[in-house]
Amino acid sequence: MSLSAQTRCTAFEGARRIGSGDLAQVAMKAKDAVDRGGHVLIFDDVTSQPIELDLRGTADEVRTRLAAGDRPAAADPAEPAPRGPGRPKLGVVAREVTLLPRHWDWLSTQPGGASVALRKLVEQARHGSEAKDRIRQSQEAAYRFMVAMAGDRPGFEEATRALFAGDADRFEHETASWPIDVRDHTRRLAAIALQREPAV
Repeated sequence: MSLSAQTRCTAFEGARRIGSGDLAQVAMKAKDAVDRGGHVLIFDDVTSQPIELDLRGTADEVRTRLAAGDRPAAADPAEPAPRGPGRPKLGVVAREVTLLPRHWDWLSTQPGGASVALRKLVEQARHGSEAKDRIRQSQEAAYRFMVAMAGDRPGFEEATRALFAGDADRFEHETASWPIDVRDHTRRLAAIALQREPAV
């Protein structure tokens, strides 16, 4: 997962939300809690992937490490950058694709060649499945967070079933007894999957 100091995330100390916003801000709140002896978990706001940070040392040392992670490593100026296929200035990256001979035969007959035809096919597929992809991503993010923060709470299994069935009323009922911050964050993550507006 690609992280930067601007990555949006949320931190929890136990079941209490202690910070939400840019990683640089949330890291300072997490450090304060860890320095007090608290156990902190930080989650990416889009995917709910856990974010692990080195919070040792002073606040300035933590900020320095975050800033260093935000920049690519400097290249050796003596070595010329390797030039491969693709158009890096345009953001085009060459990667390997494995297809059957009949697929390659068809692609070779398309206007613009195989690369143009593949890009068009990918764009069509992306546009045709955007709504389903957003629902799936919402389900996955909510489920990942639920497992980490509510896996042992009453109603977890039923809430999971409701999430993947798209049953918003049942989901809200099963999560109602969860700690407020965990419940509200879970519902925000699940809002697209359940076709509900996320709470602001």
